[in-house]
Amino acid sequence: MPHNKAFKRDSQRLAILVQSLAFVFMAQYLDLAACVVHPLTRRYAYLNIGVYMGYYDVQQVCLNGHQITDNYNSSPEFRKNFCTDCGEKTIHKCPECNSDIPGDYHVEGVIGWSSTSVPTHCAHCGSEYPWTKLKVENVENAVKHHDVDHLALVEKLCSRFHLVAKQIKSRYNDRDTLIINDEYDVQDLLHSMLLIHFDDVRAEEWTPSYAGGCSRVDFLLKQEQIVIEVKKTRQSLKGKHVGEQLIVDTERYKVHPDCKKLVCFVYDPDGWVANPRGLENDLNSSDEDFECKVLIVPKGY
Repeated sequence: MPHNKAFKRDSQRLAILVQSLAFVFMAQYLDLAACVVHPLTRRYAYLNIGVYMGYYDVQQVCLNGHQITDNYNSSPEFRKNFCTDCGEKTIHKCPECNSDIPGDYHVEGVIGWSSTSVPTHCAHCGSEYPWTKLKVENVENAVKHHDVDHLALVEKLCSRFHLVAKQIKSRYNDRDTLIINDEYDVQDLLHSMLLIHFDDVRAEEWTPSYAGGCSRVDFLLKQEQIVIEVKKTRQSLKGKHVGEQLIVDTERYKVHPDCKKLVCFVYDPDGWVANPRGLENDLNSSDEDFECKVLIVPKGY
């Protein structure tokens, strides 16, 4: 045992010696100031051998915030009077205090790989650079007008309806669930699914008068200007009759002030529609002010 302890102690001392020599080598031959932890005292120590300080180059940016170069002084060949992306004028000094816009940070003997970000405010006077307000407005507009295909979301939910209807039938210990028996059951489940993506789902909205009468729509997504009409096939409502009803519905919804897109969702779990693809293609329509999309789910495969 004493022999093992001595061997372990000598090994630790050898490791400490190798670490110390490595730190000295780095400081001497790389000309850097290294802050290290002393292997014996566990305290921080500085090896101040050849300390070099860096400096900032100057950055050139167009008034819209496009970076031209972050090495304005060291690489003058990249300077431009106008931006090649947007045509705006370029600056390399703060318009308020005339201070240089900081660019790439150079350290003697060290090659830098990181890029320089375009600042939003001057570090000397604190004023905004000309492009700051424009960038904020662009971000706000992007968030406000985020291009979401709401019709595609509705189509996706409808296409998954049959899978959801089958899944909720299989509950633990045969607990109560929603069984899709008629059109009202379809509406209840679809309403719940629509709330996944849409905040304002209005059920049973009245349509304006058409051909001397008025009726209700199943669901209205008012903000998205989408109306969803729900039907469930049965022995007395097969492909031909469904098509006739949808033709009438389409004409009625064209005069609805909040309907720019109509989704006719036909739930056909028993396969009463012989040619679902054909019926969809016959009834789908689109023009400048109104679009009708018919979805028959499932399609027998």
